[in-house]
Amino acid sequence: MHIEDLGFIAKNQDQIKESVNTQQRYGVFLDAWKRKEGYKGSMSFGKKANIEYLLRDYYDNGVRKQKVLGQRSPETEKVLADYLAGREDAEQRLKAAQANVARQAGINRALGLGRVPAIGAKIIRAVDKAGLLGKGVKVIGTNAMFAYEAITEVYFPQSVTSTEDIDMMFDARAKIRFASADETTAPTIIGLLQQVDRSFIRAPNRFSANNNDGYIVDLVRPQINPPWKDLPSSISNNSDDLEAIQIGGLSWHENAPSFEAVAIDTRGEPVRIVAPDPRAFAVHKHWLSKQPDRRPDKRARDRCQAALVAAMVAQHMPHLPFDPDQMKSFPRKVVEDAAHLFAASADPADQFSF
Repeated sequence: MHIEDLGFIAKNQDQIKESVNTQQRYGVFLDAWKRKEGYKGSMSFGKKANIEYLLRDYYDNGVRKQKVLGQRSPETEKVLADYLAGREDAEQRLKAAQANVARQAGINRALGLGRVPAIGAKIIRAVDKAGLLGKGVKVIGTNAMFAYEAITEVYFPQSVTSTEDIDMMFDARAKIRFASADETTAPTIIGLLQQVDRSFIRAPNRFSANNNDGYIVDLVRPQINPPWKDLPSSISNNSDDLEAIQIGGLSWHENAPSFEAVAIDTRGEPVRIVAPDPRAFAVHKHWLSKQPDRRPDKRARDRCQAALVAAMVAQHMPHLPFDPDQMKSFPRKVVEDAAHLFAASADPADQFSF
């Protein structure tokens, strides 16, 4: 890593334009997908004790359930007709939105807009479709930086965003409703990962999973305070699933605001990322860079990422001013120690020693 590599890379006007188009088209797709999800299961008339009833069949956490909506009548016949018409309309809208996103992906590839590693993007989408992203799970670490640059007119240098792993932070306080593409089985994180790549297996440490290519997924959570407080370590409560490891300092992220953006993966496809606020990211990374028990190479990368994200906030995110009063989830000393990074004139290279 060289000092000259630490500057931002400007997007050209075509890249900026198509980034906006991508965000808009993916928003339409997500709306269409959510509408289609509302029609999961089935609805039909069935007999019970020789009386016809309108029945709604669906799965809840892998368990098949059935709801009786009333005896057959002109009213329930209309309910069924409206359901079938709505489901058909939702399917057509989703197909149209998928086609638009696919065409946009081709444009994005041609313009070199892809940033998020394809495997990481697939994992984030799987977590999103399971209803976990932003609702108990955040993307932290290097992959969060792809969300920050997605809304600005510049990129981070690739030397500080290259990564072969992804960290997911689990907030055990959240009321999580875990959905799965396979409605008939109770969902798990390891199951989601295996839908992305069948070679994913849980590592002996129980909080990591890795695939045949060596890509690593870590499930982490803040240290429990007080230590004897009983909070779940697994999202699914399945003994074979990943169990989040407790990491110091993550409680500050847990209580900080979230940040959401649509980034673009290396195949040109959009991916919604929910991450910590970039100001919180920079303050936390700066703190990490000063921890003596952290590996020297990781401390150097932490210091560099903290400086770059803080500079991006100061120079390219005017809607996110650095206000210590908005960082109350962090200890005051930690915030004050990082404040100089957010000066508009700060040069990220000055914060990185070799």
